[in-house]
Amino acid sequence: MKTLFSAVTSVLVLGILSVGLVAQTSAGRYDGVIQGRVSQELAKKQEFRKIQETTEDGIVTLTGTVDLYQQKLDAAKRVRKLANIQGVRNLITVAGTVVPDAELAAKLDRKLYYDRIGYDNQFNFVTASVKDGVATLNGETRTEFDRDSALAIAYTTPGVKDVVNEVKVAPVSIFDDRIRISALRAIYRDPVLSRYAIDPALPIRIVVDRGHLSLYGTVASTMDKNIAGIRANQVFGAFSVQNNLQVVKGS
Repeated sequence: MKTLFSAVTSVLVLGILSVGLVAQTSAGRYDGVIQGRVSQELAKKQEFRKIQETTEDGIVTLTGTVDLYQQKLDAAKRVRKLANIQGVRNLITVAGTVVPDAELAAKLDRKLYYDRIGYDNQFNFVTASVKDGVATLNGETRTEFDRDSALAIAYTTPGVKDVVNEVKVAPVSIFDDRIRISALRAIYRDPVLSRYAIDPALPIRIVVDRGHLSLYGTVASTMDKNIAGIRANQVFGAFSVQNNLQVVKGS
């Protein structure tokens, strides 16, 4: 019985190995064709001129340099669409402008601050930190579109070598949307706080997640921060309120 079991096991293992070898051989037979197609595809764009490619068993490895992180993503995206490709290793280095981390973080924060003005940016709060050219985005947005808009800013900013996405997207909720609108009206219709609506970036950000309301941004005084907190606590339906507003230094 043990002998029969061992024989069957051996046959199964050999079968699995054979399938794997056949698949690998099948993928490898297209390597030359794939190599040519990848080279032709990358040659269509001037920004990909410093990229090199190798292909083994249908897996394409991209190396070389580009000027922007977005170009690194675009190169891999173009290659993945080609026929018979089993996968892409994106080892491209972003070697464009070198920007000091503090300067780059400040630039990203300013761009994020004004992102999607006129839409729903008052319901998004995204910040950036940078270390060795790697930008990490944190915060929360109301929709995936808002998150992707923030990421696109980091992808296309000169000096960014890589991007880490730590942005949370709030769950879809009509209940939360009602709290957002109610908080927006309560805060910006207050005589003391209404002046913040003049700023197109709307510095008081209202983030709602499953009924929990949080305020972010910067205000001119401790009094403004306290009033904003009072108005937020008056919003019907909010389970909790967290006042994270920062007061301008020296105020």
